[in-house]
Amino acid sequence: MLKILKNLKQSWLSVIVIVILLVVQAACDLTLPDYTSKIVNVGIQNGGIEDVSPEMIRKSTMDNMLIFTENDETILSSYKEISKDSLEEKEYEKLVEEYPALENETLYKINKLSKDEKDNLNAVIAKPLMIVGYLSDEELTTKMKEQMTANMPEQQKAMMQNMELIDIIKQMPEEQLNTMLEEINKKIDDMQDSILEQATIQQVKEEYKSIGVNTDNLQNKYIIISGLKMLGISLIIMVSAILIMLLSARVGAKLGKTLREKVFKKVLSFSNKEFSEYSTASLITRSTNDIQQIQGLMGMLFRTVVYAPIIGVGGFLRVLRQSDNSMAWIIGVAIVAILFVVATLFIIAMPKFKKLQKLIDKLNLVAREILTGLPVIRAFNTEKREEKRFDAANIDLTKTNLFVNRAMSFMMPLLMLIMNSISLLIVWVGSHGVDNGTMQVGNMMAFIQYTMQIVMSFLFISMLSIILPRASVSANRINEVLETDEFIKESKNPKQLNSDKKGLVEFKNVGFKYPDSDEEVLSDITFTAKPGETTAIIGSTGSGKSTIVNLIPRFYDITSGNLLIDGVDIKDIASKDLRKIIGFVPQKGILFSGTIESNIKYGNSEMPDEQMIEAAQIAQAEEFIESKPLKYQEPIAQGGSNVSGGQKQRLSIARAIAVDPEIFVFDDSFSALDFKTDSILRQELSKKTKDKTVIIVAQRINTILNADQIIVLEDGKVVGKGKHEELIKNNEIYRQIALSQLSEEELNLEGGNKHE
Repeated sequence: MLKILKNLKQSWLSVIVIVILLVVQAACDLTLPDYTSKIVNVGIQNGGIEDVSPEMIRKSTMDNMLIFTENDETILSSYKEISKDSLEEKEYEKLVEEYPALENETLYKINKLSKDEKDNLNAVIAKPLMIVGYLSDEELTTKMKEQMTANMPEQQKAMMQNMELIDIIKQMPEEQLNTMLEEINKKIDDMQDSILEQATIQQVKEEYKSIGVNTDNLQNKYIIISGLKMLGISLIIMVSAILIMLLSARVGAKLGKTLREKVFKKVLSFSNKEFSEYSTASLITRSTNDIQQIQGLMGMLFRTVVYAPIIGVGGFLRVLRQSDNSMAWIIGVAIVAILFVVATLFIIAMPKFKKLQKLIDKLNLVAREILTGLPVIRAFNTEKREEKRFDAANIDLTKTNLFVNRAMSFMMPLLMLIMNSISLLIVWVGSHGVDNGTMQVGNMMAFIQYTMQIVMSFLFISMLSIILPRASVSANRINEVLETDEFIKESKNPKQLNSDKKGLVEFKNVGFKYPDSDEEVLSDITFTAKPGETTAIIGSTGSGKSTIVNLIPRFYDITSGNLLIDGVDIKDIASKDLRKIIGFVPQKGILFSGTIESNIKYGNSEMPDEQMIEAAQIAQAEEFIESKPLKYQEPIAQGGSNVSGGQKQRLSIARAIAVDPEIFVFDDSFSALDFKTDSILRQELSKKTKDKTVIIVAQRINTILNADQIIVLEDGKVVGKGKHEELIKNNEIYRQIALSQLSEEELNLEGGNKHE
């Protein structure tokens, strides 16, 4: 898989942008639960008040508060005293509108503090502020006054009843004051931190009301601002997600394009040896379905590799920071449960994924064979047999697909069950924490969100486990093609063809055996095909005729001896230069979808029409071309299925003639032609090839009677060489082949002209 992903370097800029956007999206996603917690805890429960340190406090409250703390300097240094005398008129009027109490008394306004300074002030001011609020409670004040004045005279008791409790405390003896403070501090220390914080903030809220601050507006403002921030973050998440999907799709499509190009280019360089290792159906599957699997993986890969770990780790760290650590075990339970489900399904499905791609190959192979051989199937009435063969391949693929899909269909319900169970567990445990005062409602909600984010990150990984095994198998299959060692290797220092030996083909003790075969198909083949001459090769079926001509354009490499073209060893010539000078007509005429013109001009699309028409005339194709409604623009179906075998063969010959090569190679290319067309074609061809090298593989004696040189093959060896007249007299094998086609009287005719 990593070898395949190296091809992403062409899209490196897009990959970097995707990674940055995923980091941004993950950071924003991790921020949202904080805002949810703050809206509940601060906006709703605390009335929009974030800190226990009041932004503004009355001097009377400040003085009372300082009685109950030893940190007078810390508190006073954090506030600035403001009054009518210390302010300019405009500033005073503005502040009076916001804080009406400023008209009647001096206020203290908090200074700009750093986060650490603010946290330190919150810790210092919380307890004394709580005590002041505690002592301002009417019911508590009445009760404490009764206790303090129980043994006093009526006159003193009446005077004390009219005094504020705080004023009474100021007049208390130090020993009595310390005793009372110890009792109050003990009650406060027994309170949970969250309860103490909420109680203190309620005191701040009461202080704001006393100053004249509209606390409802303060609450609404906090909730609206926090909500707008959440909307802004959500907008960033949405834009990032859209861009990520867009760029991922482009990266995946570009990777697919690159892989298809590489596979196709690699396949074009394959020799017949490589084609024997991979079936055509398998190569098509690897170029389409397998690459599609890799392309599909790209849509999830970045989100899984980058986004999921950030969310998982980031969510866990925020849970530890935001909530009581006693609930962290719930996340551990969730992760273990998810990993167990994913691992189990992965172990079950992985072997089937490997089998799946092979079954697709098999189905493609069967379908291709049936569609290609449809005329034969109909001729022998074997439709039912082929239907059963296709059904067998189809059922195997269907069963495997169903097994994989059924196994994977369990994943999502199981993961959703885990997610919902974890949510219930958090609510159950968290509700006890809220009841005990160890956790706030907002923190519990944030914990649920963070836990769901962590679970979702593992869900992404689990989704990858569905597509990764199949994509991994596909990647290996693609790599097999790309890393296939080519049997025919290009020369690192190719030589130029010798212009003095233009068209000269020399076989010198050439031997050949197919790859992975121990026996030689050809051995000690020696002959020379010269320019201006026609060399014919004849022999019984399986004697090696087609194998010899396949060596000339280097479809196979010789295994011994030397094969020279234009005086240069064929292994030292660049394949492109070699095939440029050869006009090869295969035994089976092959046409491409397009038009008659595009097929004749296949070797050179820029050739003039006159050259194309001349080639068609020589190949005796003009007659049937002119009978077509669109002439040379007549469409040709895939494989030439809309023309006859003879027409297909003539167009193949015209295609070779049109490029005007130095060497013509005809591999039994006249077999579909009638005697008359064959004779006329060879007469016209001889005019065109009078200074060219012509090599013909033939089954019919008539085709080669006038050849300058006839090579007779038997079991891969040359058993005769010469012209027709001398071979018919001196070579028994050639004589037997000739007599099997013509009578002795016909063979005795000089030159065989009557057979032209």
